[in-house]
Amino acid sequence: MANKNYLIEAFKLLGFQIGNRSPIQKFKSFAIPQNTDGASQVASGGIYGTYVDLEGTAKNEAELITRYRDMAMQPECEQALEDIITDTVVQEDNKPAVQINLESLEVSESIKTQIRECSDEILKLLNFNEDGMEIFRRWYVDGRLFYHILVDKDDPDSGIQKLLYLDPRRVRKIREIKKKLGEGGIEVVDSILEYYLYNERGIVNVESTTAVGVKIAPDSICYVHSGQIDSTRNMVVSYLHKAIKPLNQLRAMEDAHVIYRLSRAAERRVFYIDVGNMPTNRAEQYIKVIMNDFRNKLVYDSNTGEVRDDKKFLSMQEDFFLPRREGGRGTEVTTLPAGTNLGQIEDIMYFQERLYKSLHVPTSRLKSGDGMGMGRSAEISRDEIKFSRFITKLRKRFEHLFKELLKIQLIFRGIIVLDDWETFREN
Repeated sequence: MANKNYLIEAFKLLGFQIGNRSPIQKFKSFAIPQNTDGASQVASGGIYGTYVDLEGTAKNEAELITRYRDMAMQPECEQALEDIITDTVVQEDNKPAVQINLESLEVSESIKTQIRECSDEILKLLNFNEDGMEIFRRWYVDGRLFYHILVDKDDPDSGIQKLLYLDPRRVRKIREIKKKLGEGGIEVVDSILEYYLYNERGIVNVESTTAVGVKIAPDSICYVHSGQIDSTRNMVVSYLHKAIKPLNQLRAMEDAHVIYRLSRAAERRVFYIDVGNMPTNRAEQYIKVIMNDFRNKLVYDSNTGEVRDDKKFLSMQEDFFLPRREGGRGTEVTTLPAGTNLGQIEDIMYFQERLYKSLHVPTSRLKSGDGMGMGRSAEISRDEIKFSRFITKLRKRFEHLFKELLKIQLIFRGIIVLDDWETFREN
């Protein structure tokens, strides 16, 4: 095992890197590796430095994360999130939320005991038994999770000392790809250098295309993403991404329903005023006098305690005064009925169901009156089975957090070497 800082491409990466890995590719290929983790793939700048244009990707990514967090605060999304989080991270009294299973690992019992001890240390550093739901919520909403791994340089054998959560809007994974001419004049990938870029103000530099920030070695950061990549911009998206449109439609429908109900709820009167042969200007003044006589709009100001008259403001809920010329039926007062379909909210329920379906939550959970079967239930709905499989998928994806941290801890403690990890990982 090698644990040291290294110097590549004329700049120093902070932190540590496990193993003496070189960015030079052993097997040459003309194809650039597929972007499966949302990293910004850029071309190396050679002796002139590294230029990373993040204006189009990192800025949009930071805006998306902010939008996801705003969505998570909406009542409908928050209710669905609670169902997902509580089903994924099960916290019971006197039982750990996460345990490691070593039944399939063919090693001695002493090594298994050390692995379990390292796993318990990781959970304590994360404080997962208490903050597990909040950690999972961050990952699910943002679509990614970053932890800075802090190790004592003077005593690396003591392993990880602290895990520092990093705001994903301030961190970006960079993958530099350097090509050279191969046989037949074809460009092939010569080297790939990966590192993380951190900037306290965010990874966006509007005035220049030069990426500004601290470059950190890849093993110093634990990065866990949702596994969902946007097909057009090659960036990681959250599980909430599919719910953006249904939530906006639901908001618009609810606002329109409230406005319609306020404007059509009250019955209004229609006054047909007989103005005879009065000129137009005189008729208008006459109608205004009658309007002021019938209108009584007193408003109480809670700040000053005054009662003021707001007759000069005409609102949609007030009566209508219309002139009627000589030869009509004279002055008449009729009633304009209120809206008759104010209690119909089927369209709102439709968009609520769409929102739940986009989040893979069974729509039956929207109905608060439905009971839940315990023990031997007669039947289980297909939506609940799909939801259970979705929860299993989330757990499998979230496991990367524990596995990556456990790998670092085991290697620093000298329990395994880097080559052993791929064998240990699946078991």
